[in-house]
Amino acid sequence: MPEICIVLRDGSERLIDAGPEYSLMEAIRDAGVDEMLAMCGGCCSCATCHVYIEESGGDLSGPSADEDDLLDSTGCRTSQSRLACQVRLAEATIKRARIAPED
Repeated sequence: MPEICIVLRDGSERLIDAGPEYSLMEAIRDAGVDEMLAMCGGCCSCATCHVYIEESGGDLSGPSADEDDLLDSTGCRTSQSRLACQVRLAEATIKRARIAPED
């Protein structure tokens, strides 16, 4: 399984294992990272799994219209912003992601 470096809000880093059957949100949550609230459980109806994709394999597609609207509602969106629940690890190689600040 590939490892992903997750940067926590305090700047510390944690390596997690993630299989292709997971979303990035599921992989982070299942690794016990408490900062990943994911209140809607991955339904793309909140923005509590907001992350910055700092390094990927270049195969990451852009956000859907629904994801884009939710990201617009956050106060800390950047060009690297994604909702972790919408990043399917079977479709993208994520190497490093940072958990976004809480709104």
